[in-house]
Amino acid sequence: MEPNGRTDGFTNSEELSGLTVYDPDGDKIGSVEHVYVDDRTGRPDWVTCKTGLFGSKETFVPLAGARRQGSDLHIPYSKEMVKGAPNMDADQHLDRSEEEQLYRHYGLDRRTGMGTSDERGMDAGTGTGTGAGAGAGAGGMAATGAGAGAGTGRGTGGSASDMREPAMARSTDKGDEWSDKESMIRSEEQMHVGTEEHEVGHARLHKYVVTEHVTKEVPVSHEEVRVVREPINEADRPRSASIEESEIEVTLHAEEPTVRKDTVAVERVRLDTEKVTEQQEVSADIRKEQVEYDTKDDDASGG
Repeated sequence: MEPNGRTDGFTNSEELSGLTVYDPDGDKIGSVEHVYVDDRTGRPDWVTCKTGLFGSKETFVPLAGARRQGSDLHIPYSKEMVKGAPNMDADQHLDRSEEEQLYRHYGLDRRTGMGTSDERGMDAGTGTGTGAGAGAGAGGMAATGAGAGAGTGRGTGGSASDMREPAMARSTDKGDEWSDKESMIRSEEQMHVGTEEHEVGHARLHKYVVTEHVTKEVPVSHEEVRVVREPINEADRPRSASIEESEIEVTLHAEEPTVRKDTVAVERVRLDTEKVTEQQEVSADIRKEQVEYDTKDDDASGG
């Protein structure tokens, strides 16, 4: 499938990083993860797009015919074609055979490239347009020096080594990555402090009966007898009187204290917990690796 459109003229890998990729039908494919540039021109030519469930797979996508709209990158390839691209290691430099697989999958002709006619003519070296285009196209995946007869051969004596393949390399902002022989990884233990809850005891309520002696004062009353003498006036005096013995009886009353006990509810008692926070110090021994610089000079030891 040929790209139906023009390349957006991408010159900086940073402008492509993180863009959301869409196919011609507007279906979202994924997001740009890595940007690959041509070794000779330094221009972005391919990107890797995260696809699959939860973005677990990275797939190579050519920038031929791609155009940017804001934070979106629209490509002329269907979502199924991108997902079915050959699996490549996205963290490594791609060799020629891997590039060929990608070109075949997307239906691209390596000889057509993705650049302008002026660039193709300048990089191809001397000779006719047809010969220069074919030679450069067979050696590189990008547009530079890859014309198929479109260039006029305006170059100034390009040699065979100048026309070899401009391999594809991953673009990074950190420059060339160190090799395993030039670097080492230093590790150390880190202390993470947390808390966990566990039982420390039990609390319960127990009710029991105690007896205590209570004394209270109670007012009591009683009746007492006293003799009251009243003179009888003339109107109340009886007509006859006799002298004889007699007696009368008076009933006396008195109050006595009594005790009565009733059981009543006086309060409700329950258990409740309250969290109290205090500071405690914890300590542990942690290990870390140290790196020392050492230069061994064999000539110096020999005098």
